[in-house]
Amino acid sequence: MLHHFRLFFIALQFFTRVPVPRWVGFQPGWLNESARYFPLVGAVVGGFSALVLWAASLMFPATVAVGLAMASSVWLTGGFHEDGLADSCDGLGGAVSREKSLAIMKDSRIGSYGALGLMLVLGLKAATLLGLADTDPTLVLMAVVWSHVVSRAAPVWLMHALPYAGDADHAKAKPLATQVGGGGLVVALVIALLASGVAAWLLPDEVPLLIGALVTACGLTFYLQSMLERRLGGYTGDTLGAAQQIVELGTLLALLGLAAVF
Repeated sequence: MLHHFRLFFIALQFFTRVPVPRWVGFQPGWLNESARYFPLVGAVVGGFSALVLWAASLMFPATVAVGLAMASSVWLTGGFHEDGLADSCDGLGGAVSREKSLAIMKDSRIGSYGALGLMLVLGLKAATLLGLADTDPTLVLMAVVWSHVVSRAAPVWLMHALPYAGDADHAKAKPLATQVGGGGLVVALVIALLASGVAAWLLPDEVPLLIGALVTACGLTFYLQSMLERRLGGYTGDTLGAAQQIVELGTLLALLGLAAVF
């Protein structure tokens, strides 16, 4: 049990600014094992963002509250996933070879595809959260937490289903989770399903919305798997961050669209 707590803290330390106890320590192999708890890290990030959204909504208009909530999650994660999204858009936006795509993603500079992708995804996320807030203030708080949890199961699936396509020496030189076994994948999916069950219990009237959003998350994950296999022959750290951002936005869009139907 202590080892599982250690793995969760390793994942939390890797993805956020949250300090972890010194006794946790670190071994490179633990990062691969810790991938199973990526969705649980999403619960921490989403919970913090939802708390900021709730507190800010008591003092500010919804537009400002949503902006502060999004800024809080970016601050907590250091823009980790957003950086991966921008790099992936730059690398995969044009019709270039696999080698060229990987080289572009290594470049720290942001290009036109990356800037456009980042602006569109963040803008759509803000607009969608505003729409959910107008629909139901309770729904938007649940959506923020739930989407962060479910979207972080997508990278775990990709790490299980695809090989690592980046530079192997780069992966060895820097702490990077590159492989997830079947057991780790099951744990991550169970956490996402448990989060869905809790959301359904808290908001039983929104179960059709949650089912539709889950289907959307699965569809986007499978599409990304197919696209990455075709373009890169696998995944990179940047594409995992992009997958999290895309699936998070997709689930929020699904919740908002279905809320208008049901």
